[in-house]
Amino acid sequence: MTYAYKLMDSPVGELKLVANGNRLAAILWENDKPNRVRLPELVEADDRPVLVETERQLNEYFAGTRDRFDLELDFQGTDFQKKVWAALLTIPFGETRSYSDIATQIGNINAVRAVGAANGRNPISIVAPCHRVIGASGDLTGFAGGLTNKMLLLSLEAGQTSLEAAADSTVAATAASGATPEMAGRETPVKPARPAPSRGTQTSLFGN
Repeated sequence: MTYAYKLMDSPVGELKLVANGNRLAAILWENDKPNRVRLPELVEADDRPVLVETERQLNEYFAGTRDRFDLELDFQGTDFQKKVWAALLTIPFGETRSYSDIATQIGNINAVRAVGAANGRNPISIVAPCHRVIGASGDLTGFAGGLTNKMLLLSLEAGQTSLEAAADSTVAATAASGATPEMAGRETPVKPARPAPSRGTQTSLFGN
């Protein structure tokens, strides 16, 4: 089967869901850099079952009623990248890890920069939660979806009832700090408003 995509409206902008056969291959952001995730030519297929199911589960996640995903995934990348992306899937909902933590987990403690690069190339955003990886000091760092969306996702997982409620919390936090919501989308590190409790783990299958 060919690579296919479906566009999805979401509280964090339009998402492009991409399937390779019956597996989810990518979730791309509305303003994603064109070459961040390299994919073959795509055809639109709104009825591809895995894409319909992905949209359903994402909507539940944004509504605050889902804390893990049950989808078959198809990661295409180097062996090192796949190790990093596999490690992302083990970060519990509502928790964060540093780049150093991930490097240690995959058995290469000196590969912090390489982990950061692989994290930035994660093709399956949100489901493989690269938004849960932060700087060693606790600061939020660069994110393909923008730091505003990273803060929103972390706020949602911190116990907000929905992403709309998380957005209100984010606006309040940035106002209290003297920043603006637009500033949160820049590369300047931002600290999350509060730590998030653990509420489960991600589950998935890897493609070869």
